[in-house]
Amino acid sequence: MTLLQTLIAFVVALGVLVVVHEFGHYWVARLCGVKVLRFSVGMGKVVFSRRRGPDQTEWAISALPFGGYVKMLDAREQDLSRLSPEELKREFTRQSVWKRIAIVAAGPLANFILAIVVFAGLYSYGMPEPTSRLRAVPAQSIAYEGGLRGGELITAVNGEPIRIWADLRWKMLQLALERHPVRLDVERPDPGSSAGNLFGSVTLRLDSLSPNDLEGDFLGKLGMDIARPKPVMGKILADGPAMRSGLREGDLILEVNGKQVEDGVAFVELVRSSANKPLEISGVRNGQRFDLMVTPEEYMKNDRSFGRIGAEVPMMPETIIASEPPLTALGKAVERTWDTSILTIKMLGKMLIGEVSWKNITGPITIADYAGQTARVGLISYLTFIAFISISLGVMNLLPIPVLDGGHLLYYSLEVLTGRPVSERFGEIAQRAGLGILMTLMAVAVFNDIMRLMS
Repeated sequence: MTLLQTLIAFVVALGVLVVVHEFGHYWVARLCGVKVLRFSVGMGKVVFSRRRGPDQTEWAISALPFGGYVKMLDAREQDLSRLSPEELKREFTRQSVWKRIAIVAAGPLANFILAIVVFAGLYSYGMPEPTSRLRAVPAQSIAYEGGLRGGELITAVNGEPIRIWADLRWKMLQLALERHPVRLDVERPDPGSSAGNLFGSVTLRLDSLSPNDLEGDFLGKLGMDIARPKPVMGKILADGPAMRSGLREGDLILEVNGKQVEDGVAFVELVRSSANKPLEISGVRNGQRFDLMVTPEEYMKNDRSFGRIGAEVPMMPETIIASEPPLTALGKAVERTWDTSILTIKMLGKMLIGEVSWKNITGPITIADYAGQTARVGLISYLTFIAFISISLGVMNLLPIPVLDGGHLLYYSLEVLTGRPVSERFGEIAQRAGLGILMTLMAVAVFNDIMRLMS
């Protein structure tokens, strides 16, 4: 069932992105007076089609659900000897270079517009987001050396205000890529007051990060993690180890085996790693301290042994509803799309010079996995995934690689500069080279996908 959900989520996301991209080409081609012969979702043999509109454009679904295309009237692909002069005026290569540039650029631009619309909708709608409060910081980490200890609420990064963990991670990733130091404005609980806070700032040096540190949870490698609630017992299951030991709903766990327990996550990790091992627990119930022993029972999952005591422990971080007025949401959406595009280009550039690992290139298997994961989490996560993939698709298509839209834009830019189109011979050689580059990138991406699955 999970595999089916993943496939459906992947195909739906890919279908949306392809239709939007190709519709950009189609719409601008029509605006420029170019005749569109076919709009296909999918590649290969046409399995279903209908003709619509004054030009009787064929709207088709093709056999392979990966990709799509817009087929225009084009002298390079069709015999136009029987066409009337009026129809020949609508042929693609007879258009001015600026019209051709507009038609080709419209596909990637449509992907950016889709991302902006999705982000603007999400920012305006509002969604529960973890706050930027820190969990206890490990000693000998970059965050600890910078002065963070845990419990701080980070309010700004290099002077830019933030409220949620996602914004903190995003700003930090941009700075980490350049190895720039980062100044964090923080609010700390005041130990001398029950309600007051202390305000200050810390500076973290990121120049010691390696390319591999930027993979995965790079904030964790800095020693930064989301704060979690205290280990307070939730629902206690009848006749489980927790119930038999005397634990009750509302009990606050302070120590396990004489060591202080940081939060609910730490307590759950201790229990899971202690199957059939007695745990000495100290806690507080109704203002009174208590001590008891509980032995987690063993259960197997994926041929691994874990411990459990039959009790719910809250682990969800502190959240806020982050919503913005429509115009502010639109501005944030444009900024996020721009920043993501620039970051993607920087990542690609640093891969070429060896400053970022090629392991960051992902292929269809990983993308499909992310599609399934985000779809299972909820609609907001899935839409966010689609927005980011749409940006990636737009950026990749603008790369100056023959075969891609960016390659054609490069040809037309040369035509603007020289006053004449590139030769057919040059175009053929460039197409083959571009195809080789794309096949190499795909091979790297699939290899990385397989290695992720194996690990």
